[in-house]
Amino acid sequence: MDLHFEELLKQVTDFIKNEAKTETVVGEMFELGAFKCVPVIKVGIGFGSGGGEGFEKKEIKGEGMGAGVGVGVEPIGFLVTKGEEISFIEAGKTHGLSAMFEQVPGLIENIAKARMKKEAEPV
Repeated sequence: MDLHFEELLKQVTDFIKNEAKTETVVGEMFELGAFKCVPVIKVGIGFGSGGGEGFEKKEIKGEGMGAGVGVGVEPIGFLVTKGEEISFIEAGKTHGLSAMFEQVPGLIENIAKARMKKEAEPV
């Protein structure tokens, strides 16, 4: 049994190069007013193969082979440019302290509105 490992590996890597691209997963660069936004992805790849053969009473020969590949592609954010400034904006995953800090501007605004309303009320 001939596995042609190098040929198989080349086909798999060619497939990954063609399919695991930012353009394929989340799209191409776009502009929002003065901002240019470039999507960024994370790609994880695992590849394994194995094979073996054996003899039973020197008359019966058995052999087997197998291969597998796994690819994970995930959008993780955007590179954003304005003029000569470059920033990275993470996509969608806010947990713990970072999620709390994202709520702070709205919380401060609500407190300020409540104070202004209380100060405007007659005593």
